[in-house]
Amino acid sequence: MSKTEKSVEVAKNASSHPASPEFLKLFYPFHYVVGEAMEKSLQGPKLSHHEAVILWMIHSEGPDKTSLPRKEIERLICSWYELGSPAVTKVLKRMAMRDKPLVTIRNSADSGREKKAFLTQEGEREVALMMERATHTIDQIIDGWGEKEIKAGLHFLAKVVERVEQFDSKAADSI
Repeated sequence: MSKTEKSVEVAKNASSHPASPEFLKLFYPFHYVVGEAMEKSLQGPKLSHHEAVILWMIHSEGPDKTSLPRKEIERLICSWYELGSPAVTKVLKRMAMRDKPLVTIRNSADSGREKKAFLTQEGEREVALMMERATHTIDQIIDGWGEKEIKAGLHFLAKVVERVEQFDSKAADSI
């Protein structure tokens, strides 16, 4: 028996649902292969990995889709990656110091000590390009799928996200 077969057997014995080991087999390719393909499409030729993540955070998490407090950027990015406060500051400064800056950093209206990152016109343009590239990648993935398959896939992924967010909120509540 190979190591993979032994691992699947261990997972089957540990699981309360027969499909769990099959989901587990898909974790690596989905998380790393699909995730990496999506990240590369978001980055495009001009953005670093962290720049793309920060632009996406501002766009998706910012109340107005164009700004986000620096501390919130730090909290979000540090929950995904092992990146400390000085590294976040360095990336934001690099984004603000480009020939065509992607963000501007200003003092928060609430506190002189707090900073807030705002997308510049170039940053907004880059987010639009990110969305175009990612949409193109998704178009390639689902090419040839029927409407029923697409709806089932969207439904499944939405349920997975909902369930994982429930786990995250329960973990936060227990702290």
